[in-house]
Amino acid sequence: MKNKVQSFLLLAILISMISCVKSEKKENKNLKTKKELTAADILGNPKYIAISYGGYREKSREDGQPTIQQLKDDLKIMHAMGIRILRTYNVQPKLPHASNVLKAISELKKEDATFEMYVMLGAWIDCLNAWTDKAPNHDVESPQNEGEIARAVALANKYPDIVKVIAVGNEAMVKWAASYYVQPEVILKWVTHLQNLKKEGKLSEDLWITSSDDFSSWGGGDENYRVPALEELIKTVDYVSMHTYPYHYTHYMSAFWTVPENELGLSDIEKVDKAMLRAANKAKQLYKKVVDYVHTIDSSKTVHIGETGWASISDGHYGENGSRATDQYKQGLYYKYMRDWTNADGISCFYFEAFDEQWKDAGNPLGSENHFGLINLKGEAKYPIWDLVDNGTFKGLKRDGKTITKTFGGDKEALMKTVLVPNTDYPR
Repeated sequence: MKNKVQSFLLLAILISMISCVKSEKKENKNLKTKKELTAADILGNPKYIAISYGGYREKSREDGQPTIQQLKDDLKIMHAMGIRILRTYNVQPKLPHASNVLKAISELKKEDATFEMYVMLGAWIDCLNAWTDKAPNHDVESPQNEGEIARAVALANKYPDIVKVIAVGNEAMVKWAASYYVQPEVILKWVTHLQNLKKEGKLSEDLWITSSDDFSSWGGGDENYRVPALEELIKTVDYVSMHTYPYHYTHYMSAFWTVPENELGLSDIEKVDKAMLRAANKAKQLYKKVVDYVHTIDSSKTVHIGETGWASISDGHYGENGSRATDQYKQGLYYKYMRDWTNADGISCFYFEAFDEQWKDAGNPLGSENHFGLINLKGEAKYPIWDLVDNGTFKGLKRDGKTITKTFGGDKEALMKTVLVPNTDYPR
């Protein structure tokens, strides 16, 4: 009898142990399933489409901060489009846009377990006297930079499941940003600071740090930018975020844009189509120049596109009396070419931008800077994403109470009448 009892107890213990092992394995499996994605997982992954986002509707950012509900509406629209990574630009105390975006994402995730969105959080960097009536001192940084970095750190720690990248500065090293640019030593200082916080356990070790700047600032153009501080910066960032804008180069670097002699006999639309292929190739060329230079410094460093885009309206350098680069048809071709190329090649492309913002050139409603969005301020989807309207992508979604419809009422013939043929005799 005693042996039977002992055997029973041993069997019970064995069953209990097996049950515990199975339970532990199941728990571990669940933990792996729920593992938070990192920047390394999402950057360059075509399942995680990126875009630049500003939710401002008004002519002033200070007086026109979007509400949490407006941000949620925008986020739902972008999520429906397949967007999974947003880029924001600053965390300045008087402009709570970025912090509110993070709050809105956090709330949406709690409301809907299927909602997924990540953020490349920008920290704005200025030189001394930037945006004042005093002469900018490009060799000395603004005392405001320290607070900007501290706020970015605080938000990254508050929302570690959402913030996957911090970008130190936006076009902060390129010398045509005459109002505020700084020397690369300043960007290096703050990137190093953030990397040290990661080592000290004060930021997630999986958080990636970069700076987002013009292709020339990353050594892809003028060799004057190729200084020791830039080399050290390339070694210190987790990846390089570069900007490429063939749209702007139709005015400033126009050789690729002018219709070549062997194409003068083509139809107008053929000239436009060829020009946009050259524009896409220009973007690829400048990207390659950055990659080639970066890899002379650090062959392991990846390069992603922090900004590229094409405006739909311009009354200036890019309009009817300028390079004639601007209309929705060209915007549609460029958007398609950029998405197809970057998705195929494993490059994250933070396309600029999701929605039109009229504060960028508040004094000129027809200024090109106001019209880079894929959706305008009337809630109309521009030509690049007409197919999403047709597919019912935006069903049940509204922006400022308006259903997402197509520009031109979806009339392709009317849209094509606005297409401008590249100017072959543009005085620059």
